[in-house]
Amino acid sequence: MALLLLVSNELAKAASGQQALPVLELLPHEVVTVPADTQALTESAKADLVVLDGRDDLAGARMMARLFNSSGSTIPLLLVIAESGLAAISAEWGLSDFVIDSAGPAELDARIRLLVAAAANDSLISAGGITIDDAAYSATKEGAPLDLTYTEFELLKYLVQHPGRVFSREHLLADVWGYDYYGGTRTVDVHIRRLRAKLGPDHEALIGTVRNVGYRFSPDAARTGD
Repeated sequence: MALLLLVSNELAKAASGQQALPVLELLPHEVVTVPADTQALTESAKADLVVLDGRDDLAGARMMARLFNSSGSTIPLLLVIAESGLAAISAEWGLSDFVIDSAGPAELDARIRLLVAAAANDSLISAGGITIDDAAYSATKEGAPLDLTYTEFELLKYLVQHPGRVFSREHLLADVWGYDYYGGTRTVDVHIRRLRAKLGPDHEALIGTVRNVGYRFSPDAARTGD
């Protein structure tokens, strides 16, 4: 059973005890309904899947999809839409999937189960003996937990996600710390040193320095022992 966040402006029905999307009542999932506004972002932290109700408000559904994507949320987005609105859907919505509102409960349940399962697999990133569990916000080295600060975790995750790719300090500062960070690039060097220390002698070489350029994650650089 999954926890579904239904983002819909059909709250008048929900307030009277009716489900804004009645077919969901037939499925073995818990459903929380919220209006199509920023409250949905907060509530989504507890959910396994966001269902966007675009049947009568396509513009609002598109706005919410963009809001979730721009916030960096990785939760799957399933759009429920009337057949007449199909021409409006494009890749820039950032949807995980869509379903026509006339679909039966079996089809809707199958789509939900596949999206939730795929999201669970996508939350795990592994390379060079390092495993990042994005959903649990944890990192391990050969199965042993790494005690990382928030920024160390984000930096390691970013590097592990792009094995072999070289990033300048400026690039890392922009993507990991954010464009609103006013510190200098030296903070990147400091965090790299801390990460290497926590990775230990056998794994510190995973994060390599490319002279006059920046850093890269090299999965094959870990020492395998004598």
